[in-house]
Amino acid sequence: QVQLVESGGGLVQAGGSLRLSCAASGSIFSINTMGWYRQAPGKQRELVARITSSVITDYVDSVKGRFTISRDNAKNTVYLQMNSLKPEDTAVYYCNKVYGGFLPWGQGTQVTVSS
Repeated sequence: QVQLVESGGGLVQAGGSLRLSCAASGSIFSINTMGWYRQAPGKQRELVARITSSVITDYVDSVKGRFTISRDNAKNTVYLQMNSLKPEDTAVYYCNKVYGGFLPWGQGTQVTVSS
């Protein structure tokens, strides 16, 4: 089964940028829609961005215009470019499928935005 490893998080000041990567141990070519999720302390995990195999993207309103999701099927990797970061973006970020049941969750990558 495909395993997911997220990386690229860190501590950044408000207004800064980070690029997250999600490397899959197997092919994601056949997975139609992949997404980035985040979970802040005391809150439920939420889907913030998704991308189809046709490279159609969609974002939750709170990140529109600031985050960009992309995928490289040849490298089995999904990316999340995050710009103009805000303290409310602080969370652990995960990637996974969007439809048809989840793959085992990775460890996530912590993003902390200081004001």
